[in-house]
Amino acid sequence: MPQSTLLPLGSTMRVLRPHPNIYAFYDGRIEGARAWSSAPNWLDDGAYALGVCVYAIVDGDDALVYDTHISLTHARLMRHTLDQAGVRNIRVVLSHWHDDHVAGNEAFADCEIIALDRTEKALAAHREALENGDPPIRPLVMPSRVISGPTPLQVGTLRVELQPAEIHSHDGLILLLPDLGIMLAGDTLEEPITYVAEPARLSVHVEELKRIREWGYQRILPNHGAPDVIATGGYGPTLIDATIRYVKKLLRTRDDMSLADQDLSTFVAEDLGTGALSYFGPYEEVHANNVKKVLALP
Repeated sequence: MPQSTLLPLGSTMRVLRPHPNIYAFYDGRIEGARAWSSAPNWLDDGAYALGVCVYAIVDGDDALVYDTHISLTHARLMRHTLDQAGVRNIRVVLSHWHDDHVAGNEAFADCEIIALDRTEKALAAHREALENGDPPIRPLVMPSRVISGPTPLQVGTLRVELQPAEIHSHDGLILLLPDLGIMLAGDTLEEPITYVAEPARLSVHVEELKRIREWGYQRILPNHGAPDVIATGGYGPTLIDATIRYVKKLLRTRDDMSLADQDLSTFVAEDLGTGALSYFGPYEEVHANNVKKVLALP
């Protein structure tokens, strides 16, 4: 296996513009590159390898940042970009508690950081692990405003709706832009496949996916997906349908070992064939681990 090249942290982040009011800060999905170290670590082997994108909604001098990226370096680059764009007022929304979404919180410690009550509890419960991880998130800056349900916000003239959804993680928080018809999905949707973090709740995730499908949003911007798709406006609602099919099929592996033995390209062959999903090799390992987690359920 060829040795990976270690690139300076943040040096490969690119700023995409899926909509005039949206900045998308994308990093990773670069073959043969790592950003933190050659040793196994959550930043390289999770977020960077799969590609990670966080967003800022901007109108006038107001901005709402959706997640704070995978490092302080990334978060500071985001703030610099927003400063250069004339932004003077910043608030932050956390999509959920996982490390690759909160690592840059300290760069926004002077801003209001909004999160679900379930996210605050999860961050507190996992604080020691997050602050002592590789790389460490230290200090872990906690939310300063805690919400417990759907919450309306305003960014300049743009309406924003924060909607809880238990998909991928029990504390998922989706950001909706109803005037633009755009959904910022966090990790509730991921392309090509969802990363199973809470396997015992997958049946709930399916019902929640059906619920968000009924919202009718035509453009979806996930935190993990293909940069070219994000740059050109995001995914369509077929991503929700493909995710439902994938999770349902995952659950069937418990009764059908022939499914459990399939690699990713075979497992989602139908959706690859229709173009609903695009193949990305590093997700083979994600899929294999997803199957293991489902098979390990009591």
